[in-house]
Amino acid sequence: MSQTITSPAPRYRQSLWALLLANRLATLGLTLLVLAVAAALAAPLLPIPDPDATDLLNRLLPPFSPGHWLGTDPLGRDMLSRLLWGTRVSLAVGICATLLAALLGTLIGLVAGYAGGKTDSLLMRLIDMLMAFPYILLALVIVAVLGPGLLNALYAIAVVNIPFFARNIRGLTVGLRQRDFIQAARLSGKNHLQILLTEVLPNVMPVVVVTMSTTVGWMILETAGLSFLGLGTQPPNADLGSMLGQGRAQMFSAPHVSVVPGLMIFLLVMSFNLLGDGIRDLLDPRLKSGILLRARAVTTVTRSAVPPAVKGSDALLEVVDLQVSFRSGRQSVAAVKGVSFHVAKGECLGLIGESGSGKSVTALSVMGLVSSPPGEITGGAIYVGAEEMLGLSQGQLQQRRGARVAYIFQDPLTTLHPQFSIGAQIIESIQAHQAMPKRAAKDKALSLLVSVGIEDAAARFDAFPHQLSGGQRQRVGIAMALANDPEIIIADEPTTALDVTVQARILDLLQQLRRERGLTLLFITHDFGVIAQICDRVAVMRHGEIVESGDTRSVLRDPQHDYTRRLIASVPKLGQGRGFLKQVGELYATQKPQPEAL
Repeated sequence: MSQTITSPAPRYRQSLWALLLANRLATLGLTLLVLAVAAALAAPLLPIPDPDATDLLNRLLPPFSPGHWLGTDPLGRDMLSRLLWGTRVSLAVGICATLLAALLGTLIGLVAGYAGGKTDSLLMRLIDMLMAFPYILLALVIVAVLGPGLLNALYAIAVVNIPFFARNIRGLTVGLRQRDFIQAARLSGKNHLQILLTEVLPNVMPVVVVTMSTTVGWMILETAGLSFLGLGTQPPNADLGSMLGQGRAQMFSAPHVSVVPGLMIFLLVMSFNLLGDGIRDLLDPRLKSGILLRARAVTTVTRSAVPPAVKGSDALLEVVDLQVSFRSGRQSVAAVKGVSFHVAKGECLGLIGESGSGKSVTALSVMGLVSSPPGEITGGAIYVGAEEMLGLSQGQLQQRRGARVAYIFQDPLTTLHPQFSIGAQIIESIQAHQAMPKRAAKDKALSLLVSVGIEDAAARFDAFPHQLSGGQRQRVGIAMALANDPEIIIADEPTTALDVTVQARILDLLQQLRRERGLTLLFITHDFGVIAQICDRVAVMRHGEIVESGDTRSVLRDPQHDYTRRLIASVPKLGQGRGFLKQVGELYATQKPQPEAL
């Protein structure tokens, strides 16, 4: 049987240019910079006097004088003309010094971080020597040795800024050199130079760009400082710093001589800094998804609007018509579409579906943990007991997290802090909600570790997450979730990253804790085998909607929805062999899936 599969509409993604313009401060900086650069580049074409032509009869004319919009300096030279030509020089020196510092600093950082050992130690000690001196003092020494002049000032400013690039790039390279993709490149036969250029450099390039964009303003300021002291541009040529230095003697009699170049320096530095902040945000992949846009207000429905089939008098957790969307550029894509369910006290509800069905987004929405923006809870209500969660302030919601509702996440290695021992992290979880002395908190933490089955808990108390196995880390995560005796625990695929035997032990532990503590559990998974083992009821989720729900045994015995049947058929059974693949193939052939699921 043939079937037509329609291609999904292409996702709209805002261009980098549009995202940059969405940042108002970055746009302001870009606008000011474009105007300044355009005016400076157009200086040779504009009908303005020669910047070096003196006219002592018209010296120190005020701004808006006939023929001299910004007045004249002590030698009668036109201030507007000198400002535009001086801006050209300051921009050229600042940008060239930034490029030179970035090139040398990045090269040193890459070689030191990648080579390690004696090479790293030698290069970093040289960088330490440069950083041991105040950078402006070091620049003055370099210019004094080389002699006054614009080019020597450029070299001095570039040299004193090399350490900022070298330190940043070296730190990133050290973290990258043992990564799996670097090892794969070595195994493919690439030499060290190829690895640095094709594997390491692209990963550190965003940091180089951000550092350059935020440094060029300081380069202009430092160059202006050297010229102000007479060590940069030499007469009759001018840059903004030398203009400022020449005007200091007329500060009271003709303040415009120093105010005009001072304002231009201020505008250039601020525009580069604002634009640099915008570029830094733009290179963050999380911000590309729309974080520069404002989230819409959350709307809620009243409790009386809960359908009778959903609402239960003993419901401890109640989700009503929950709607969550994610913004992608100018489009808003619905991830959760009117989901409603309830979990009674002491009950375990399994939320099952394939990846991307909206399970985790639903779970994170309960305590307002959806990344917003770009995520937006656009409708619905969530009740824990009699209290509606989405209407609480951030401070109130923070008090409920971990105390009323706790989470167990999928990968404990990424959720546990790598720099703190597991004992310290459990103590922190306890003291976040309970005014308890550290000794008492430590005793409680040890008892929690014992209760979740950590062998020799006292010896493990000071261990770091990387020193534990995957199953032990997950038990620590469960202990942290239990730290404040929450009413509800949301377990978001807590066994997916574990092997089968450890998974079975974790499930047995959760069952034991349910019996002993009367826990209410929302268990998220994509495995019907796990649902059958631990859950009282099940809700099947697909494309952001619950397509079927009911008692676990009833759903397993007589599934009503085609999608539920396919999920159940995907669970292998002992002894099926090749028959399992044949069974799944026949089911998918006879029950035509929706085009968007393919």
